[in-house]
Formats: sequence, structure tokens, C-alpha cells
Amino acid sequence: MEAKTHTHPFKKLSIQVSLDGLSFCTIDTIANKVLLSDHVAFKTKSTPYLLLKELKTLVAKYKLIDETYEEVMAIHKNNMFCLVPEALFDKEELPNYLKFNTKILANDQIVHDKIPNQDMVCVYVPFTNVNNYLFDCFGEFEFKHNSLAILQTLFHQKSNKTVCYVHVGTRTMELAVMEQRKLLLYNQFEYKTKEDFLYYVLFTYEQLGLSAEEVKLKLFGAIEEDDQYFKICYDYLKKVSVFVPKQSNQSLEEIGDNTIDLTLLGNL
Repeated sequence: MEAKTHTHPFKKLSIQVSLDGLSFCTIDTIANKVLLSDHVAFKTKSTPYLLLKELKTLVAKYKLIDETYEEVMAIHKNNMFCLVPEALFDKEELPNYLKFNTKILANDQIVHDKIPNQDMVCVYVPFTNVNNYLFDCFGEFEFKHNSLAILQTLFHQKSNKTVCYVHVGTRTMELAVMEQRKLLLYNQFEYKTKEDFLYYVLFTYEQLGLSAEEVKLKLFGAIEEDDQYFKICYDYLKKVSVFVPKQSNQSLEEIGDNTIDLTLLGNL
């Protein structure tokens, strides 16, 4: 096998994969700017096999395998995860944490990651075929679940009050409630209509006893102020805004493409 072209020694690559689509970006760690990015949204929910096929197409299109990277990160977005209080966590019981939330198979790989600065552990099932392919392409790399990526992004936000954050995806929404950088709730929901979207938000407010007049709802991801999801939330919750999460390692002025999923940037 020919040696890879070492064209940029200070480059990092982040790839996010899900059954709804995939995306990637590379950043220059010296200039602190995005070099390359793309996002592919699937028209219908895919399968792990087809996801891998699409990923191979994306890698070939941008010749990602021809570069050498300082770091490669893969982010797995799926509903096969569970957050476990660290005091109750036992690494010998991983399947039992997931069996009530999702259907797991005997040959599924189950892994776990400690959530930094929180007494919680994320237990999840990654896309094993994707990990195997990325290892063949790039050698050793890091991977994590999307929930951990989202939470790490939100922990960089500064607020002394309770805030409800919603990361909006193509067919899924990640909802987190934070109070002074402490996590009160995190969950992922699938939605089809704007009414579904609103229901999950209002149900969260009700269950946690949050004030619809006082607690801010901050939306980020695939959403703008003029779309239907923002408008229906604004009808019921007046303190609604679309925001760009502050990144610990990325100047917002250097993000030229608003299609980039900022959870990718926040984990490089």
C-alpha cells in the first residue's frame, strides 16, 4: 500500500453518522478555521449497510483517505443509548441499561463513555461496520455517541439560569435541560410534524415543572426563526430563540458555512 500524502500535519477530521444522514468537516488547527465540510441528508431512514455505502461515497468524493490527520473523530447518532448515573453504573451490566430503551442483538458491541464534569455515563451501541471501515481508512481514531457530543457543546454555554436546549435534526430532536451547567434532563425524540415537535417540548416543561414564561427555549441545528417549528414554539413559549452554540475551540467568525453541524466542531 502506498503511503498517504502528508499534505497538512495540523488537520483534524470529524465525521458524524446516523440513519438520517451523515456529515463531516476538517479544520486547520493552526489557523483555527474550517477547511472542508459537507452534509448528506437521506430522504428516508436508512440502514447501517446503506449508511456505510454512503459514507464510502463521501470519503471517495473528497479523497479524505489521501490525507493524514492529527486526529479523527467519529460521532454516532442513533437511539441506542442510555445515560446512567455514575453511582449506579456497572460495566458488567451494559446490556441491561439498554434493553428497556431499544432492541439490542446478541452480537451488538456495547460501549460506554464518562460524561465530563457530570456524574453520568453514556452507554450506547455504535455502528460497528462504520468503525471497522474508518479503522481501515485512518487507523486508530476516537468515537463517541452524539448525545455526548451535544452535551459537551452545551457545557460550554454560560447561563446561571435554567435553560431548555433543543438540537434540531432532520427527523430527530435532542432535548436537554441545563441548570448552571448541571444536566437535569436529556433525551432524543423522533418527530414527523411540528405538533410532534411542540408536544415533546411542552411535555418536558410540564414534567420538570418549568415556567413557560420564565425558562428560555434555545433552538439550534437545522432551524431558523422563520420556519414552522420555531413559530409554533413561539405561540406557547415566548422566550424562544435560535442560537449558535459557543465553541471552545472555534471562532464563530471563521465558520463560513451555516450547514455545518456545530457538534462536529465542538468535538475537535
